Amino acid sequence: MTKSGTLRAGLVGLGSMGRHHARVLAGLEGVEFVAAVDPMGDKHGAAHGAPVLNTVEELIDLGVDYTVVACPTALHEEVGLALAEAGVCALVEKPVADTVEGARRLVEAFESRGLVAGVGHIERCNPALRSLRARLEAGELGDVYQVVTRRQGPFPHRIADVGVVKDLATHDIDLTGWVTGRQYVSIAAHTVSKSGREHEDMVSAVGRLDDGTMVNHLVNWLSPLKERFTSVTGERGCFIADTLTADLTFHSNAALATEWEALQAFRGVSEGDMIRYAIQKREPLLVEHELFRDAVLGKPADICTLRQGLRTVEVAAAVLESAQDGSTIRIDHQGSVAAR
Repeated sequence: MTKSGTLRAGLVGLGSMGRHHARVLAGLEGVEFVAAVDPMGDKHGAAHGAPVLNTVEELIDLGVDYTVVACPTALHEEVGLALAEAGVCALVEKPVADTVEGARRLVEAFESRGLVAGVGHIERCNPALRSLRARLEAGELGDVYQVVTRRQGPFPHRIADVGVVKDLATHDIDLTGWVTGRQYVSIAAHTVSKSGREHEDMVSAVGRLDDGTMVNHLVNWLSPLKERFTSVTGERGCFIADTLTADLTFHSNAALATEWEALQAFRGVSEGDMIRYAIQKREPLLVEHELFRDAVLGKPADICTLRQGLRTVEVAAAVLESAQDGSTIRIDHQGSVAAR
């Protein structure tokens, strides 16, 4: 940290996501963007005047308080361990690692040294989901029955090293646990690969949380329709969050009984009012960086910790395990075990 109290920050990776991180770091209050690391150089001119280095070691030698890790997922563990060894805090893009074992090693490396480290599960910073979580915590929905997510769209050419489960479904796994405050205890899934790649490009999963809440995820790279949908159904109605537009609506159960007997029998609960909430819509990535900056400074900040990121990787691994052998997978704190 500089004498003025400004944090010195670095960045590893100037790819699609790294370029966005560079933009935010360059203008983040209380932070000096020291340098970026990318062996391919700054092909897009995204470093905002910061020097671009070839190795993580060069960045560490410059003296940084924390570093954003936005390189390919397969390199997260190697880069993260080097930063931890040097005593540098880290914000690691999601998923935290490409294997459960790698994620555990990162957790141990940072926790054992008392270093602040987080995972860039950016949906936690989406205005609609932050509002949804606050309303669930306040008990506005009553008992929660079901969480449903749909995340689909065209194939992203930026992704080459992982499939749709690790790249996209990890968003939904993390946000489901975060908004409900619960953990997965089981998952069953099916995957397909239609794009000619070695990894899956579509997944459908059904899970259960530790309070009995049912979870459904549909994620794919095969749809011309881009959709980011989360619904939470409960005792008093249903919240629907559109994280593309950051809109949150609530469909309430009607307080008045339905008098038309045919509809009453068919519909179950009856339709009530629909409310669309007015929400302040700040950029999620900026909010994520502000929270992590504050955490490094020792201030209270609701970041996604490495241990929480590990939990998401464990659930994602269980999704792939279930899809491979057709079983329902029980999930505990130590990983996943096939149900008998």
